[in-house]
Parts: sequence; C-alpha cells; structure tokens
Amino acid sequence: MKSSNSKVYILAIVSFLVGTSEYALSGILDKVASSFDVSLAAAGQLITIFSLIYALCTPILMALTASMDRRKLIVISMGIFVVSNILAFVLPGYGLFAAARVMMAIGAGIVVVTALNIAAKIAPSGKQASAIATVVMGFTASLIIGVPLGRIAADTLGWKSMFGGIAILGILAIIILSFVIPRIEGDAPVPLKQQLSLLKKPKVALGLAITFFWLGGYSIAYTYLSPYLLQVSALNNQYLSGSLLVFGIASMIGSKLGGFSADRWGVHRTLFSGFALHILMLILLSIVTHTLVGVMIVLLLWSFSAWSSGPTQQYHLTTIEPEASGVMLSLNQSMMQLAMAAGAGMGGIAIETFSLSSITWIGAGGIAIAIIALIILNKVNVNH
Repeated sequence: MKSSNSKVYILAIVSFLVGTSEYALSGILDKVASSFDVSLAAAGQLITIFSLIYALCTPILMALTASMDRRKLIVISMGIFVVSNILAFVLPGYGLFAAARVMMAIGAGIVVVTALNIAAKIAPSGKQASAIATVVMGFTASLIIGVPLGRIAADTLGWKSMFGGIAILGILAIIILSFVIPRIEGDAPVPLKQQLSLLKKPKVALGLAITFFWLGGYSIAYTYLSPYLLQVSALNNQYLSGSLLVFGIASMIGSKLGGFSADRWGVHRTLFSGFALHILMLILLSIVTHTLVGVMIVLLLWSFSAWSSGPTQQYHLTTIEPEASGVMLSLNQSMMQLAMAAGAGMGGIAIETFSLSSITWIGAGGIAIAIIALIILNKVNVNH
C-alpha cells in the first residue's frame, strides 16, 4: 500500500515538472518579450503553441502507443520532454524557442496522460480515483508553486534558467521512474474515430463547450497576468512573485472546496456560483487597480472562483456519459488545452487591437458564454 502511494507521489512530482514548463511562462511573459525583442502578444503565442500542440497531438499519440508498456512510454516521453527543455535553455532566438516548445508539448502530453494511466493501474482497489486526483494535484501545484518559482528564478538567474533547472530535474525523474515503476501492459486501443463520435451528442458538445469557454475566458486574462499587474494595476515588481503565490494558493483552496461544494450542493449550483464570482472578479480587477490590498483580494477571489470549477466540471462530464467516463476525461483534457491556446491567442489579439486593460472584460465575456451553455445543458437534462 505504502509502496504504491510513494509511486503515485513520484508521478505527481513528474506532472508538476511538466505543468511548470507549461504555465510558468505566463509569470515571466514581460521578460520573455523584452529578451526576444518581440511584443507581449507574440510572447503570449508561445503559450498558444504549447497548448495547441498538446491538445491536438496527445489523443493521436496516445491512440498510437496504446499497447506499449507504460513504463517504457513514460520514460521515452520524459526523454523527449528533457531534450526539449535543454534546447529551450541553449538555443537562441524566438523561432528556435518556439520549435523547442512544440517538442516540449508533445512530450508533456504523453507524460501526463501516461502518469494518470499508471496511477490508476498501480493504486489499490477502490483507491484509483484518489490516485488520479493526486497526480492531477501535482499538475495544479505547478500553478501554485511553479509560476512564482519561475518568476523568482527569472529575477535572480535569468528566465531561461528555469528550463535548465526543469531539464536537470527531468533527468533525475527518468532515473527514478526506470527503477520504481513496474512494467505495466498497455491497453486495448480505443479508436480515435470512436472517441470523437461522442462529440455528435448534443449533451457532450454542450458539456465540453462549458470547459472551453470557462477556461478560455480564464486564459485570456491569466496568460497576460504579469504584464497586466505591472502595467495596468501598477504593481511594484517586488510584489509580483508574492501575488502569483497568493493566486496559486487560492486556486488550490478553490479546487478542494469546489469538490466539497459539488458533493454538498450539487454540480449545477457549484458551477453557476463559481462562474458568476469569476466574472465579477475579472470586472473588479479592472476597477480596483491602484491599491495593493484591493488587487490582492480580487486576485485571491478570482483564482478561488476559477478553480472551484475545475474538479466540479471534470466530475460533471463523467456524469453526462457515465459508460464512457475515461474517454470524456481524455476529451476534456484536450478541450482544456485548446481553451488555453484560444485564450492566449484571443488575449494577444485584444492587446494588439484594443489595450492590455481589455483582457479582463473579454475574459469575463467568455465565462458568460459558459454560463449560457450550463443553463442550456441543465434544461436539456430536465427535459429528458
């Protein structure tokens, strides 16, 4: 029992490393832009590239490697991930860094899904859900610790040092995984066509639309959070790492309480109230701009409300198609990454077309569409 627990925690640490490589860029976007001498919007597209490749390639690559031994697969994909981080650290220029991000996303997608798969297989009977939750928490923790740590590393050693550090830890992870994870047979592949056929069902399409507009709206503002806080909220640079840490801690509390609320008061009520508070905080962030305490409180409540919807929405999707819950979660992973890509892209367009301060309003608009999709889905369920 203890042995399987420790293996699950190792997988959680691996997913933390992968999550940090994806999310930490939003905490240092201003430094990346000035280093490459590109606009904020162009720097933001480095997040779009990662999320888009992750979303589109992961389901295809997982289908192609379904029968491969799981330990072998996670070690190979970690190898791809490590090499891409080394390239991101050493290669000069925006174009080559973008190419390294493509490779990073390919490795990262396979690592996370395989880690979730292994966790479910090595967990004792009846403990599979909590093992998966632990690995997911590792990924979420990258928002909490990885983003502010990336900012601190960028301030002290230069922003590229973060990718060098991730590569070193990744090599260590490969060695540990090779010894600790047992040989685990792959699965019978579920054809991609069969997975995508679920999208034809209106309830499934509406459920995934909720994910897309909720996380897309969030991502429009979150991707450009560091430059927004420095330029629009006029936050002093010395407070930025602390602000990002507050944001991350609130997201963890939100995730925990969101799950509790869904059990206690139901999925629909939890999602609706979370989305409503999310919209209110994004609008308030553009109004409460020049007081440190005001900005901190709004950031805390924004992150709390945004991430209270995370586990609730994951569970919500499994109830829409209970007999295909695994496929629904896999589709949701891709939809989340597509939403992050679309949000980062839309945010970049908004900054270029309007201004940096417009991103909170446009983000709030995205979440308003998620509320409409939630209401329609609820009516569809009531009528059936």
